[in-house]
Amino acid sequence: MSKTQKLVYFSLFVTLATALGVLETMFPNPFPIPGIKLGLANIVTLLVLSMYGLKEGFVVSFLRVLFTSLLGGTLLSVGFFLSLSGALLSTLVMALLFKYMPTLSIIGISMAGAVSHNVGQLLTASVLIQTGYIFYYLPILLLAGIPTGLSTGYIARLLLGFLEEKRNFLQ
Repeated sequence: MSKTQKLVYFSLFVTLATALGVLETMFPNPFPIPGIKLGLANIVTLLVLSMYGLKEGFVVSFLRVLFTSLLGGTLLSVGFFLSLSGALLSTLVMALLFKYMPTLSIIGISMAGAVSHNVGQLLTASVLIQTGYIFYYLPILLLAGIPTGLSTGYIARLLLGFLEEKRNFLQ
C-alpha cells in the first residue's frame, strides 16, 4: 500500500469515527443511566486496530476525540478529558488483546474495550474531583459495557469481514 493510499484510508477512518461520535451526541441517551453510550466510534477503532495496529489505532482514537470535541464545542472541557482518557485506555487494552490473545474474538475485545473505556473515564474523573467515591459507579458502568461492547463488536466483525473481502479483491 502506498503512502497516499494509507493517508486516504486513515482520513476516511478518522472522518467516519468523528461522524459517528458527533451523531451519537445528537440523539438522546437510550439508557436511563447517565454516562452510558453505545460507543459507535469504537467500531472504527476496532477496525483500525485489527487491520493496522496500535500506533494507527491511537492516532485514529486521538483525532476522533479531538475533532468530535471541536465540532461539539467541548475542547479542553471535563468531557473532553474523560473521553480522551477512556478512548486511549480502551485502545491500548484492545491492541494488547489483539496482539497477546489472538484467539479472543473481536466481540470479546470490543467488550473489554468498552469496560476499559469506562475505567479510564472513572480514573480521570477521580483525579479531577479528587475523590475515589466515584468508583461506586463502576459496577453500573461495567455492566453497561458488556452489551454496548457486544453490539459494537458484532458490527465491527461484520464490517471487518467485508473490508477484508474488498482488500483481497483489490490486491
